[in-house]
Amino acid sequence: MTANDAPPASPCLGICLMDPATRMCRGCLRTIDEIRAWYEASTAEKRAILARLEARRHAADRPR
Repeated sequence: MTANDAPPASPCLGICLMDPATRMCRGCLRTIDEIRAWYEASTAEKRAILARLEARRHAADRPR
């Protein structure tokens, strides 16, 4: 298994607080569905979630 094949680490920051307005975690910016799906997701699906999170951070102008 190469580094590219390894599943990415969870984006969880340990700040688990769901924002009722956005329905996303205020820490990692994942939705409940994304959080729930993470554990069963393939490496490709995890990378897709991470790409969406990066776009959300960029849109919100939030650092990683």
